[in-house]
Amino acid sequence: MARAAQTKDIDSQRQDYKDRLRKLGISPLWDQYRDLLSIEPQITSVPHIWKYDELRGILMESGDLISAQEAQRRVLMLENPAFQDQCKATETLFTGLQLILPGEIAPAHRHTPNALRLILEGDGAYTSVNGEKTVMHYGDYIITPNWCWHDHGHEGTEPVVWQDILDLPLLKSIGTIFYESYPDEQFPEGPPPGDSLHRYGSNMLPVGLQPDNLNSPIFCYPYEKSRETMEALSANSELDPYHGIKMEFIDPTTGGPAMSSISTFLIRMPQGFKTERYQTTEGAIFTCLEGKGRVVIGSGDAEQIIEFSPRDIFVVPCWYPHRFEVDENTYIFEGTDKVVQSKLGLWRERRGNT
Repeated sequence: MARAAQTKDIDSQRQDYKDRLRKLGISPLWDQYRDLLSIEPQITSVPHIWKYDELRGILMESGDLISAQEAQRRVLMLENPAFQDQCKATETLFTGLQLILPGEIAPAHRHTPNALRLILEGDGAYTSVNGEKTVMHYGDYIITPNWCWHDHGHEGTEPVVWQDILDLPLLKSIGTIFYESYPDEQFPEGPPPGDSLHRYGSNMLPVGLQPDNLNSPIFCYPYEKSRETMEALSANSELDPYHGIKMEFIDPTTGGPAMSSISTFLIRMPQGFKTERYQTTEGAIFTCLEGKGRVVIGSGDAEQIIEFSPRDIFVVPCWYPHRFEVDENTYIFEGTDKVVQSKLGLWRERRGNT
């Protein structure tokens, strides 16, 4: 009895102690120590896929309900089921589908989040970055660096859809969101279309150039050119057992990643290829551009199989083991937070079961 009373007494003292701490805005680390410092990452986001064919009709319906000017950006956000109403696909990245219709202009603005566009449907639209127009074609990867003026327009005849990926959740967690609308609908016309690609994308650089060491000066990486490179490499390259052929988009002025906060890659896997099991601390957003297959995520009873085909978008969260199997020659675009993790010395990978 005495021992039980003593235990009850210490429990009461501890609770009283915690109550007094709470009133002072203090809490004991020992209550949360194991949650804060886990043996391996404890991630909230979950694997998920958004099937383009299921979403397209709903996206087109938005064109009847709100104009691009009213919406600023007519975007349907693709939210991870674990982050409902939080504008997150992973812990650090946002993604969504944006629609622009013939004759529309999405007004000029700028913001601190970095953004990229991956063109998924239609022709005739463009993005203007600081006055330089970049015409959109399927699979093109277009960068809008942070705090650059940008607007979108459509001079064609059919709807154009692209995927947006932004580091919005990361910046929101830091608290560095800034936004500004341009006083006019469009930013003044600047260099001719394609100027940045001609100037920086031909293995030559202007004499005296001083790189900004943040984002690539190339605003558009055309899919046709990237695909041609991958096809040529596939003829005489050994396949990485974990990726097939995987190339990173870079800033030609520094050799580093094309964006300061989002790493971007193009992956090619030949028909029938199966990758080995792979884990990485990156939170990854994948978009199938060509081909079809499946990604097997997790292991044991928690294993999940996601089937994908062109224009489907899916998420593999940080440290989830996964492997790919493809039925056709397949091209996949990938956006991750690797560059941020690498700068902080946090990125790691695990190949196979070791």
